[in-house]
Amino acid sequence: MEGTVFANDAKLMSKGQVTIPKNVRKALGVEIGDRITFVVEGSEIRIMNSAVYALKRFQEQMKGRAEKLGFKSEDEVADWIMRSRREENG
Repeated sequence: MEGTVFANDAKLMSKGQVTIPKNVRKALGVEIGDRITFVVEGSEIRIMNSAVYALKRFQEQMKGRAEKLGFKSEDEVADWIMRSRREENG
């Protein structure tokens, strides 16, 4: 559903609960038991899959660090990660 634009309504229940419509759950890639994140920016609110949100935040925090450490490509970073994992696992 990447790039798809649609709108859905949901009713707010007495305890503040809302059922997320099926097509919205599908677009978020979430299933029963998954977590979602509410991102509030001024008067706008985005709902995101929490795993996706965490990954985006991590990528933002790490931006530019690989270059500072001398890595010149994503392959070099991936190789370093694989070597590090092998060392950790003996």
